[in-house]
Order: sequence, then structure tokens, then C-alpha cells
Amino acid sequence: MLTSEQGKPLDQAAYEIVVSTLVLRAFAEMRAPENVLREGNGQTVIEHRTPLGVVGSITPWNFPVILLMNKLGPCLVTGNCMVAKPAPTTPLTTLLFGELASEILPAGVFNTITNQHELGRLMTSHPDIEKIAFTGSTGTGIKVMILAVESIKRVTLELGGNDAAIVMADVPAKEAAQKVYQGAMTNAGQICVAIKRAYVHDSIYDEFCEAIAELANSAVVGDGRQQGTTIGPVQNKMQYGKVRLLLEAAKKNGTVLAGGEMSEGIGYFIPPTIVKDLDDDAPLVHEEQFGPVLPVLKFSDIDDVVRRANYSKYGLAGTIWGRDLVRAVEIARRSNSGTVWINQHLAIDANLPFRGSNQSGIGAELGQAGLHKYTQAHIISAVEFDAAPPHLSRSVGRDTTSFAMTSGLIDGQGDLADRAARQG
Repeated sequence: MLTSEQGKPLDQAAYEIVVSTLVLRAFAEMRAPENVLREGNGQTVIEHRTPLGVVGSITPWNFPVILLMNKLGPCLVTGNCMVAKPAPTTPLTTLLFGELASEILPAGVFNTITNQHELGRLMTSHPDIEKIAFTGSTGTGIKVMILAVESIKRVTLELGGNDAAIVMADVPAKEAAQKVYQGAMTNAGQICVAIKRAYVHDSIYDEFCEAIAELANSAVVGDGRQQGTTIGPVQNKMQYGKVRLLLEAAKKNGTVLAGGEMSEGIGYFIPPTIVKDLDDDAPLVHEEQFGPVLPVLKFSDIDDVVRRANYSKYGLAGTIWGRDLVRAVEIARRSNSGTVWINQHLAIDANLPFRGSNQSGIGAELGQAGLHKYTQAHIISAVEFDAAPPHLSRSVGRDTTSFAMTSGLIDGQGDLADRAARQG
């Protein structure tokens, strides 16, 4: 069903289902326990967490199952309920999951609802939904934030990215090309953290371009249900049109090394396409294509390539490929991306937080940090009755108000309280 509604090849669909299962299992082991912040001298301070209530999940069409599980796992394990809205072009797997859940979970714990356009707005503005967990485009994420402000909803936003790969001079060009190709073309490039622009050191640039073009030319583009297919279609007409426009502009200003020609048959098929000789201000470089078209750019200076990679409104993820790990880590520290992978790609672990920076998102998904986003933190500060400090004394003058703390409520802070009292 996932292949039929989304388009990805069957092996990639199977991978999504397996990883979704692992995500749920990982969250099933997590908890949000009480945290004792201070204890001793007759005082105890505790942070404890409670469920928010009802969470609204809004998920996109590129990974409709796993991106739902990233939200459902922490939602349920912290005691919340969920209303899930899938993308209107990929509702079937979410609805099927809802049927399965109805046989397992109590009524009302997990709910699915679908329509074409207005549902996301209605959910985000609904007074009984306490949090919106959204994955999708930056433009739609901005609309979610605006609507959520009206009721001060909690929001987690995982948004778009224009993820850069930096390929250093000390790696074999052909091996690096293989890894970058997979990072760019899996799911026909329709991944928020897909490699969307590759910066390759000039000493291996030509060999790298030749190798990655060969990989693109050998891809099997077609129906994801057919054995041997490696690239399925772009999922919907709107995205297909966007990628076509970016590709047509790139063909005018760059050199197409592989692909570039659209299929004339039925379906939104775009062959994996490699383009070089583009400037950094080319639309294919500075916009998120979200499709199987990759620009390959040349660099010679590290400071220059870090600046170019960071020159983006996005900041979701990035990759660095190099044998010198110390140097690669130092380069990663200078990245403005929320996540940087070194010599690996899409290394998402349900036990580790994943977050974006800049216009690529707010909050965190996965890991303990992601779990906490589905809770409300409370502080309990207690002292023994006989050790309780006297009330703050308050004197009000015509022009001033002063407070004096005459006990050492916080050890070693009596002098600070005295100064505060003298200064009003």
C-alpha cells in the first residue's frame, strides 16, 4: 500500500515499515521520570512532567508512516491522545494504521481524519488541541506557527532543508560518489534531509562527477512495484512541476551530466539528474528541490565552502566526507545545521534528538528531548515546616517598592539578598 500511494520502490517501502517498528519499540522503552533538582538542608525541589492532552499530528507525503510514528511513539508513552492528519495525497497507510490501532488501543486514543485542504488550519486553531506536531514545508510551517499563537499551543516543527554535502580531498572519489548518490537519490530525493547540493574538492571534482553521473545513468526508473526499480516517481503533480521548473533553469545555466529528460509517458517520472557548472545563486542550488536532481559544485578552500554551505535560510542537516575525523568534526562545529553526519548519511536514531535550525524547524523530535516536547514540566519546591523562611517583608513608599529577604533561603546568598534589599 505504501508503494502504491507514495511511489517508492518496494524495498524502500519495506525499510520504512521496519524502521517505523523500531521507532515505536525505542519509545516504548523511554520514560519521563521525575527529576530531583535539589535535595538537602531541609529543602527538596522536584521537576515532574504531565501529559499535554490531545496532540494534533500533521504529516507529509514523502514518509507517511515513519514520520507519523516519530510523533505517535512519544505522544502515547507520555500519556497523550492523538488526532492524526496525513497528507491528502497519501492518506491510505495512515488510515490502515488507524484500523489496526482501533483493535489494540482504547477508543479515542488514536484518531485519523483526512480531507483535501482546510483540515490542517482547523486542527491548528482548535482550542482542545494542546500541541501540533508538524512535518512539512517551511511555508506551511509558518502558517502553523501563526495559527498556534492564538491559543499558545505547543508546536514542534520539522521543516524543509537544503542540505549540503562537503566532500574532502582525502577520500576516494568513486566511493564518495556512491555514498553521496544514495544520500541524494533515495526515495527519488524526496527526503527532508536528502543531500540537495554537493561541494566537492577541486582535486577530485572531475573524477567524482564522472562516477556519480555513471550511477545516475544506470538507475532503473519506473513503477516501484516492479522488481529491479531503483527510482520511483515524484509523488504528486505539484512537486513534479516544481522540480521540472528548477531543472529547466539549471539546464540553461549549467551542464547536465546525466538525466535531464522527462518521460513522456504516464506518471511523474524524473530520471536521476546530475548538474555541474552552476553558480551558487542558481535556483537549483539555493532552493530546496525535493526531487532527484543534484547540483555538484567545486571548492578549494575550507573557509569558503563552509561559508557557501551555511549561506541558506535552512539548517536541517549536512554531511561531511573525509578521512581526517578531527578536521571533519571541526568543520561540523562551524555548520549552522541542526544535525551534521560525518562519513554517513540519514543516520537517524530514535534514541538521539533530531532538530533543525534557522527556518528548518523548532523543537526536537526523537530521543529524550523529543519525548519531553509531549509533556508539561512542573516544579515542586518544598521545605520542612520548621525550616520554612519568614515571609518576604514588603514596604511600599510613594515612589519605591522594596523587598527584604532576611533568611538564608539559598545557602550563601544572604549577602545577595541584603544587597537587593538595599538597592530596592
